[in-house]
Amino acid sequence: AMPDLEPSTAPSTDDPLDRELRAAVSAGEFELHYQPKVRCPDGGFEGFEALVRWRHPTRGLVPPGQFIPRLGELGLAPLLGRWVMAEACRQMAAWEAAGLGTVSVSVNLSPGQLRDPALPDRLRQLLRDHGLGPGRLELEVTEAMLMDDPDDAIARLRALRDAGARLSIDDFGTGWSSMAHFRHLPVNQLKLDRVFVQHVDRDRRDASLCAGVIALAHRLGFGVVAEGVENEAQAKRLAGFDCDLFQGFLYSRPLSGERAGDYLRGARITPRTPSPSA
Repeated sequence: AMPDLEPSTAPSTDDPLDRELRAAVSAGEFELHYQPKVRCPDGGFEGFEALVRWRHPTRGLVPPGQFIPRLGELGLAPLLGRWVMAEACRQMAAWEAAGLGTVSVSVNLSPGQLRDPALPDRLRQLLRDHGLGPGRLELEVTEAMLMDDPDDAIARLRALRDAGARLSIDDFGTGWSSMAHFRHLPVNQLKLDRVFVQHVDRDRRDASLCAGVIALAHRLGFGVVAEGVENEAQAKRLAGFDCDLFQGFLYSRPLSGERAGDYLRGARITPRTPSPSA
């Protein structure tokens, strides 16, 4: 169930979409879809990223680009974010109970969640309630979220790591991080943004940038996920740079919880290749 809506966090508005969003949060009209991450170069399954979708009662699935920014402006992003973390943990436990293995899932944190001092304790409780060990839930923060006050962000990330989360920097390369702070980040991996990946097979500068980021990340002990991998040429070029993981339409679109379970059944039978049914 969606947590109770706190009226003070959602300013009143005359915009119909805003009213529908507030009602959707209260009614629990959101669901998670899961996009696989696969190992490079063997294609073996590594985990899922959970992506939130709004199932509107009349318009069907609403793309996240149409509502995620508005959620932040209305102050509803932390509330939905708490539900996303809880739902991802529930789904991981359900897959494990169904004999589908110890799957890991990553979720995106909003800026408000990262600033929430109660988040580490909430994370510990969630993992405990669902019987999940450390590292099963991965939290993704964007590079931009670290820039306003890097020292404070690093301290908050360390608290989340100590509470049992894996940590990932999303959209890496788009925020011009300070290298002085970057080397102190307590994270496990970086996600190479799709804006660089989409031309990596055709643009010499994008290819050089991807190669450089991957090499730097590895020297600092971070893994690298390339997101938005859509064709074999991109995958081949990134594999040549020793990228660790791929995520994108070449391997699978985001899947409903039920279809992700089918994917896992296929991945268990042939663990070195993505399930054809995906």
